[in-house]
Parts: sequence; structure tokens; C-alpha cells
Amino acid sequence: MAKKRFLSLNAMDKIMREAGAARVSDDAKAALADVLERNAMEISREANKFALHAGRKTVTEKDILLASK
Repeated sequence: MAKKRFLSLNAMDKIMREAGAARVSDDAKAALADVLERNAMEISREANKFALHAGRKTVTEKDILLASK
């Protein structure tokens, strides 16, 4: 069974082309999606900890920015 993706391969293609890539392989798209999803999951976990520590259930933009540093 294939891994559940949150980010589409089409979005990864657009990002890499915007960064200057003329052509992008499917493996490169999948690799970028994996890296970004792992980073996003870690930032989200940390941001949730900040929100809970502040006595909130809602994760705010400030939590995300703080967690991403």
C-alpha cells in the first residue's frame, strides 16, 4: 500500500520549477514531499506543545513561527 501523502507531487514539481529546475523526475518530487512532510510534522508537534503550554488548544501562527526557529 502506498504511503499517504499530504503534499501532491504536482505541487512539488511547481516548487522545483519555480526554483529554476528545467525538468524534475518523479523520484525527486517524492523525495521533496517526504522531506517537507517530515519537517512539517516536527514543526507541528513543537507548535502544539507551545499551545498546550500556554493553556490553549488552538495552535496559532505565533506557535508555528516559534517552532520553526
